[in-house]
Amino acid sequence: MRKLLLLVIVTTLCRVSFGQGFEIIGLQETHHGLIGETIKAPVRFKNTSDKTVTLIIRKVDGQIGSTQKNFFCLDNNCLDQKTEDYILKVDAGQTISSFQVALEAGLVSGESNVRYVVYSKSNPTQAMEFTVNFTVTEKPEKQSLYSSRFINLHDVYPNPVTDYAFVEYKILNEQVKAKIIMHNLLGNSVGDYPLPSSESRVRIRVEDLNAGIYFYTLYLDNEGVMTRKLIVKK
Repeated sequence: MRKLLLLVIVTTLCRVSFGQGFEIIGLQETHHGLIGETIKAPVRFKNTSDKTVTLIIRKVDGQIGSTQKNFFCLDNNCLDQKTEDYILKVDAGQTISSFQVALEAGLVSGESNVRYVVYSKSNPTQAMEFTVNFTVTEKPEKQSLYSSRFINLHDVYPNPVTDYAFVEYKILNEQVKAKIIMHNLLGNSVGDYPLPSSESRVRIRVEDLNAGIYFYTLYLDNEGVMTRKLIVKK
């Protein structure tokens, strides 16, 4: 009887998956950012059928602040926040990794969330639901980490980090070539970030790294002058 029940459950799940023809993969439910930033949450869709699927992603409801805005993005091209539905065409066997739901964090720290449903245009009765949570925190006080006649560098934040970390800096001598290189515990480079004099902040991407301890080193004219630890959490 237990084997029969298990068979019925598995068969039912398989039918639902086949009927939908798509799946959401690797969804991270909570994303973090600072006041004034735009927080982008990647959502990956995979077409599990042998035909092209047209997906409708719809905002259902949510709780966001009065100074916040929520919108859809694809390849960093973002739509107006008034757009409630996003139409996404996915070819047979294709995985779309460039779609994002975004939150303009606004002026106040706190928790926000938005709930979505997604369904195939040809079969709207079978829909998937997912919720994305956003945590907005205040910008930490700047701490000078390294100062010289070439550069003034502040400490990385946030640390620990789950997706993106930031380092603020000021180049004092435009002739110097400055950069930050990330290394893992084996000493292998996992990221190279130039520090142009025309900018004052660099974003360090860690969302593709495994959880663990990493190190970032400041290089001035290809000479390492300072190394600090960065903790990645998942």
